[in-house]
Amino acid sequence: MTILDFINEDVLKIIASMVAGSIIGAEREYKSKNAGFRTITLITIGATLFTLLSNEIAGGKDFHVVGNIVVGVGFLGAGAIFKEGSNISGLTTAATIWVSAAIGMAIGSGEFIFAFNTLIAVLIILLGFSGIQSIIDKKNADKYYKITVENNTDSNKMIQNFVEQCALKSRQVNMSKFDNKLLYTLKISGGIHKHERFEILLSASKKILSFDV
Repeated sequence: MTILDFINEDVLKIIASMVAGSIIGAEREYKSKNAGFRTITLITIGATLFTLLSNEIAGGKDFHVVGNIVVGVGFLGAGAIFKEGSNISGLTTAATIWVSAAIGMAIGSGEFIFAFNTLIAVLIILLGFSGIQSIIDKKNADKYYKITVENNTDSNKMIQNFVEQCALKSRQVNMSKFDNKLLYTLKISGGIHKHERFEILLSASKKILSFDV
């Protein structure tokens, strides 16, 4: 008889979810994300506990608890998403919160192999796909530029000429006037080296009063 014989199966599930959550959380903490080690671990354990309680209360036949877990985790994920100007960050962290809760639910249901395979897939995506993402970004990165120019008809044409010279693609997001100046907000797509060339052209032009990325 081993020590495992003395441990309740539900306790093993809580321990397993703690381990799974801490592994994912460690990766988030290492990358200094908003939802880090403790947060992801607690979310995974919480999802496991609610799933266990659902099984105990309704014998696993009432899916309201499971549905409410998904809704509650959705609110947590939304809190991890931030919008700074035209840039949005935190989407990957929000998705990680969501899938961590799903792993916790799988463990709570006794689907250990399913949960383990999902955990491996999550780690491959978070750790292994970063290099692929970097390659994609170098080939085609989206940047938002705020460019201030004098209020005249040639300003927009000049910016578009710079975009065409660098073989970039642009879309005007917003345009506002102030103090006889124009402020263009542009979404520009293209390779990193093309963006660098575009920024050099902006810096060298006397007609560009200022720009921010």
